[in-house]
Amino acid sequence: MYSVPAAGGEAVKAADIDGAIGDYTLSPDGRRIALIGSLNGKPTRSYDQPDLFVADVGAAAVATNLTAAYDYDVDGGATGDQRAPRGAAPGSPVWAKDALLVKTAEKGRVGLRRVDIGTKKVEPVTSGDEEVMSYTATADARLVAMVVSTPTALGDLYVLDTASGQRRQLTKLNDALFAELELTPPEEIWYTSFDGRKIHTLVQKPPRFDATQKYPLILNIHGGPHAAYGYTFFHEVQWMAARGYVVLYPNPRGSTSYGQEFGNVIQYRYPGDDYKDLMAGVDELVKRGVVDPKRLGVTGGSGGGVLTNWTVTQTDRFAAAVSQRSISDWASWWYTADFTLFTPRWFRGAPFEQAADFAARSAISLVGRVKTPLMLIEGEVDWRTPAAGGGEQMFRALKYLKKPTVMVRFPEESHELSRSGRPWHRVERLQHIVGWFDVYLQGKSNEAYAVQ
Repeated sequence: MYSVPAAGGEAVKAADIDGAIGDYTLSPDGRRIALIGSLNGKPTRSYDQPDLFVADVGAAAVATNLTAAYDYDVDGGATGDQRAPRGAAPGSPVWAKDALLVKTAEKGRVGLRRVDIGTKKVEPVTSGDEEVMSYTATADARLVAMVVSTPTALGDLYVLDTASGQRRQLTKLNDALFAELELTPPEEIWYTSFDGRKIHTLVQKPPRFDATQKYPLILNIHGGPHAAYGYTFFHEVQWMAARGYVVLYPNPRGSTSYGQEFGNVIQYRYPGDDYKDLMAGVDELVKRGVVDPKRLGVTGGSGGGVLTNWTVTQTDRFAAAVSQRSISDWASWWYTADFTLFTPRWFRGAPFEQAADFAARSAISLVGRVKTPLMLIEGEVDWRTPAAGGGEQMFRALKYLKKPTVMVRFPEESHELSRSGRPWHRVERLQHIVGWFDVYLQGKSNEAYAVQ
């Protein structure tokens, strides 16, 4: 970070860390900087957990990591579909005398924390099954304005009195609409994966769930892969549940908000053991008698699309799959995406140096195994996961093999289709996903997907 005189002049370094710097705030006296940053791992990691730092303003000052012993995500969030994840939202650290207020993500829950500058102790300011999406504060940090989302509340404005802990809700923007709907919170489950690791998942059940029935399942895989589902409003899973599906949305290894080691453990093994975590979650719901093992569906976008493609090359258990804005050929993606991991984050080198590893982790290498009917959803201006290295390859290969497959392409849509795409495209996308599952999991007919 640099400072520049307001009247113009030379830029002078004000603070620095060995890594990336995000949100920051000057102390009231202008002498110190609180900043959120991620230290570069040595050796390079695929996931660098963000921390809270404080530094005196000055080129020679050393930034102190206040949350080095706090193994969760400072300024973290929960994956949903009600905001553009790359859009700006207020969330800079707040100076509160001898402490700082900041939001953090812990195991799918996102709340405000107080971090003591002297002792580095981290204490909760808010709690509960919710996501504090953004916040600002008065100059004395007594009052904090927050936008809060829960699985059954889209996001309203609250004011929190930090002295008393009392909060007051200022808006109820969607009460009239939600009064006409049947929204239910998800169930929280922890289950054991193949190697004994505990995996956290949320399960959204249909309204008026009948425990005597076995429902069709949609396994919904998040992207990233370094991201996490959590207690925020997620229209997609609510709508799927309303259509009669149990939705399993887990946080397999590689997910954020469960610690540095949990997030980085998939480095050089993605996809791989994370797929096993997902299948252990499916097994758990089958064992509990919640879902019909013959009516399983799987979907996911971006990193979730990578794992959807991978899943259908590893197992025939799913009756249908929908892969969204995916990667099927890692080498093609490396050469054509809008950013390229030239550093050894997911692979130890370039495709021309590590050809066997790129091929071994690419679903297209195993496409001959696929028996699951597969829909591919693509945005035509998606440069994060270009269709040519993802859905187009899977679609053409499966057509050649005469396997049931369709591809849905959305004009003028980017990688953000599901979150900030055109509203009518977002609606149509959901209709296609569930429409495909309706055919293969519920036996409904749909001429749009007639396979020739």
